Amino acid sequence: MKEPIRLLDLGPVPPIRSQTIYHAVACAMTAASPDTIILVAPTRPYVCIGYHQDLDREVDLDYCRGRDLPVTRREVGGGAVYLDDGQLFSQWVFHHASLPASLEERFSLYIRPLVETYRALGVPAYHRPVNDIHVEGKKIGGTGAAQIGEAEVLVGSLMFTFDKRAMARVLKLASEKMRDKVFESLEQYMTTLGEQVQPTPDRKTVQSLYLGQVAAALGREIRPGEPTAAELGLAEQLDERFVSEAWLHRTGGRHRAQVKIHQDVQVAEGAFKAPGGLIRVTVRLREGRIDDLALSGDFTLLPVSAVDELQAAARDTVLAHAALTARFTETFRRLAVQSPGVTPEHLAEAILAATAASEP
Repeated sequence: MKEPIRLLDLGPVPPIRSQTIYHAVACAMTAASPDTIILVAPTRPYVCIGYHQDLDREVDLDYCRGRDLPVTRREVGGGAVYLDDGQLFSQWVFHHASLPASLEERFSLYIRPLVETYRALGVPAYHRPVNDIHVEGKKIGGTGAAQIGEAEVLVGSLMFTFDKRAMARVLKLASEKMRDKVFESLEQYMTTLGEQVQPTPDRKTVQSLYLGQVAAALGREIRPGEPTAAELGLAEQLDERFVSEAWLHRTGGRHRAQVKIHQDVQVAEGAFKAPGGLIRVTVRLREGRIDDLALSGDFTLLPVSAVDELQAAARDTVLAHAALTARFTETFRRLAVQSPGVTPEHLAEAILAATAASEP
């Protein structure tokens, strides 16, 4: 018979502890440690970046400091995110042998109870591989994984509410146009339990449903427990490390000129120098096609209505030079566009340059 899973139901904790507790449990794991599920929520908002990110290029630190928003870095990958008490974090800290060997299977196992919990509440959620949860094409949660010490870690949340405007504001973006597009995209392509079910179910009910689904998915008993003295001691050490300048500004981080709304939707921005002037592009992609486009710059384009027409022409076009050029060429021909030094090919190249700059 499999050993029971220890449940650490910690409730509201300071922002930094909502991250350091699962790191501490993982670092303290030995062969004798139980597999553990931690349920926790932050007492106030904060910003958390992924392990591989460059803090100074991802987060508007002046904005965060001005609003007393703590910022930390986790050892799990992924992007920068605004977090608050609108989410209930579920953090699994398991032995390697307790989980499937492949990462894809681990995500599937971890996500199943979250999906079934939403469904039990009347929300038609589903797993969007590799590691997202969707409702009718909108993201209602993402998940992450890491190896920390001897432990395998999986993290995610039940999303009761999400402050989309705050999320768009804390990111360090190239322009306000890009920020507006990120917020608009979050509004359009993210959802929450509170938006899906009215009145929003109370947390104890949702948590009880979730734990029942976890027990069913894993075929194991879940027993309430307490952190050990060693785990709490490590958490206190990590509380200091995770806000230190050395940890926050560690080298080797990446920056992307793209914001991932969910697995299928990204917003990117870039600039391209054509002979006729600088072309600035803000583009939203959905499933490899142009979902929305904004063009600006210091080029000349007549008639003035042509910019709107070109933006509209790009929508639903596959992200490929030939397809974009063909759409723009047709618009140039139909409107008799005059734009010295800016051709349909240049517009296509500008879009591709913006999206290419967003790739790792």
